[in-house]
Amino acid sequence: MELTVILAKLGEGMLVSIEIFVLTLLLSLPLGLIVAFGRMSRHFLLRSFIKFYISIMRGTPLMLQLMVVYFGPYYLFDVRLPRGYRFVAVIIGFVLNYAAYFAEIYRGGIESMPVGQYEAAKVLGYSKSQTFLRIILPQVIKRILPSVTNETITLVKDTALAHVISVSEMFVAAKAIASKEQSIIPFLAAGLFYYIFNYIVAFGMEWLEKKLGYYR
Repeated sequence: MELTVILAKLGEGMLVSIEIFVLTLLLSLPLGLIVAFGRMSRHFLLRSFIKFYISIMRGTPLMLQLMVVYFGPYYLFDVRLPRGYRFVAVIIGFVLNYAAYFAEIYRGGIESMPVGQYEAAKVLGYSKSQTFLRIILPQVIKRILPSVTNETITLVKDTALAHVISVSEMFVAAKAIASKEQSIIPFLAAGLFYYIFNYIVAFGMEWLEKKLGYYR
């Protein structure tokens, strides 16, 4: 198989990986903030439930979580879902997992803010929501960006885990080609794709961090 054909097939798988990456970020970042609020809630039951959820998501492999999300409805409730549910299950699994990690990052950033800023905003007549959105959140984003960048880079590589429920992303494509051609070249090419993808993500996050440098 020619190198151009290999790259073309890997490119198709890469598009699926990018789709998983983008959808996971778009959904898990805002969900993580909501989870963080629950984690810091004064209500014992809500706080305990969120803490348990985060513990499960961080304490078990993402691969296992994907399998539970995909096979769970059938084995637990005898519900047969359409074939297209594979991709939906991947997104659900990834979003739930990464929201838990982002929630802890958000919580650390929010709790690191000086109490004096809340008090000063109250004196100036800001409501709680205005204080958070206009004063606290912009500074929190700047503080947590390096940690978010690390998780984002990890997400790029974790997209390969979608293969456990037979979603044809780039790793699946590379494995199929390598098996057929009995060659390591598809794996090397896939590694290059992942590296370039990660480099672009890291470059974009570094640019964003510099843009937010005025909060220093």
